[in-house]
Amino acid sequence: MVAELPVIEGPSSEGRSSEGRSAAGEAARAGRYGTVLGPRELAPSALPAARGTLSDYLVRQLAGPVRPLSGWPAPDDDALAGEDGALALYCLYELHYRGFAGVDDRWEWEPTLLALRAELEDDLETRLRRLASEVGEAGAHERDGRDARDGYDARDGYDARAGRDALNVPDGRDGRDARDGVGPVAGDRVGPADVPGVLREIIGCSTGPSLSGYLAEEGSLAQFREFAVHRSLLQLKEADPHSWAIPRLSGRPKAALMEIQADEYGNGRAPDVHQNLFGVTMLALGLDPGYGRYLDRIPATTLATVNLPTFFGLHRRLRAALVGHLAVFEMTSVEPMGAYAAALRRHGLGAGARHFFEVHVVADAHHQNVAAEELARGLALAEPALADDILFGARAIMAVEGRCSTAILDAWRAGRSSLRSS
Repeated sequence: MVAELPVIEGPSSEGRSSEGRSAAGEAARAGRYGTVLGPRELAPSALPAARGTLSDYLVRQLAGPVRPLSGWPAPDDDALAGEDGALALYCLYELHYRGFAGVDDRWEWEPTLLALRAELEDDLETRLRRLASEVGEAGAHERDGRDARDGYDARDGYDARAGRDALNVPDGRDGRDARDGVGPVAGDRVGPADVPGVLREIIGCSTGPSLSGYLAEEGSLAQFREFAVHRSLLQLKEADPHSWAIPRLSGRPKAALMEIQADEYGNGRAPDVHQNLFGVTMLALGLDPGYGRYLDRIPATTLATVNLPTFFGLHRRLRAALVGHLAVFEMTSVEPMGAYAAALRRHGLGAGARHFFEVHVVADAHHQNVAAEELARGLALAEPALADDILFGARAIMAVEGRCSTAILDAWRAGRSSLRSS
């Protein structure tokens, strides 16, 4: 089964009443290229429902007046893949984007809230570095008797990795730096000029069936709608996390990043902003394109894919990891984006629904080279000490997106929804 997602507007009028056909006609028009999301869709979302002890504490505090906090509870699980920890971190990060409806913007820089975020980030980084170190290692991807790389690309939305807590990583509360003993990924000491080649090797470690391939060849329209819900948290703020790198780069790498970001933001045209184009796709699918509207339905494995670039982006010391993240994002886009467009075509959806994906096929054919050569290689040449961090970011996105892909595909193959229940 798949999730029962409310249809606010439908791409088809077949079998509907005259009133329903009228609403479907409006949906078809709304899902056309040129549509621009309005104030309702662009407004901050409501605070989410809690998923555990820490997120419950945090949501209650954010709903009240700004004040110093103390004595907050530990999360019920970890900050990478735990429902409680990952949601708490997502809420703290969202304060740096559009915030939440009814939440005082002054919470963004409240010092004790930043201290709470730092605790969660220590745990997150420990787990990320351990997980990233496995990418490409012989035998490291074997899980449950199958190849855990059950996916292809980072843009694929979620390539494969199974299991939560398989890493047995300490929780970072034992009085030491949670990053001790982890350091840069072993074996990543490469020359700056070699960075693009190593990025391609990291991407090449992922083999096997992909989520985009599944949706193109056999996935149902209902499953595609679930996929769009998963992607909505990141795509409706596409490019925003990577823009944190703009003031932290200079020269050639900065120019390369700006070339990519300018396209992502529609080169100054509101209808062409990629965030907006994804919202149009959601409209055509009968989904609510409101910012963060489906947060309560999205599991921690997907929250991790949203938290990852923000974690890199908010820390200057991790600017190279953010570059590695973006490089992989761009270098693994063309094939899956084409597959998603093919899936929508197979289901009879029009050009407006497919435009987001088809735009990326064209744009990223160029962006992948800019990201690899001008951005990643350019940064490594300018600051050779950052080469390892570029590769860490690349390995991290492959690993985190992989876990998410596995969770989605495993749910569908088991005949159940990949989303949380409402």
